[in-house]
Amino acid sequence: MVKKKIEENKEKLVVEEPVKKEEKKKLSEAEYEKKVIELSKKGLTAEKIGEALRKERIHPKEYSKKISKILGKEYASPDLKNVETKLERIQNHFKTNKQDKRAMREKDRVFSQLRKIKKYLGLI
Repeated sequence: MVKKKIEENKEKLVVEEPVKKEEKKKLSEAEYEKKVIELSKKGLTAEKIGEALRKERIHPKEYSKKISKILGKEYASPDLKNVETKLERIQNHFKTNKQDKRAMREKDRVFSQLRKIKKYLGLI
């Protein structure tokens, strides 16, 4: 009896048909660029734009241009943004706490890090 039930379950599994996914048409290069610029105007970073496109089943690797190249001068490296905000916070803290030697050392370290990133990106 147990074997019959298992066999019946197997038959039920075989009868079920696989679910078909919706197929979207591939965008042209111009439409892809318009979509990227539209998302950047909403205030999204290049990484977030990529995520949004993938949710819409548009894969950036299928197109020749990178998102950062499409954005051009509007593109700001997220690493650079993060280090700049960190340096700003440390400088504000150091202004109010002159005796904080660790903050002074951290300010110098983060400033050096910022300089290296700018040099790498070709901004210096």
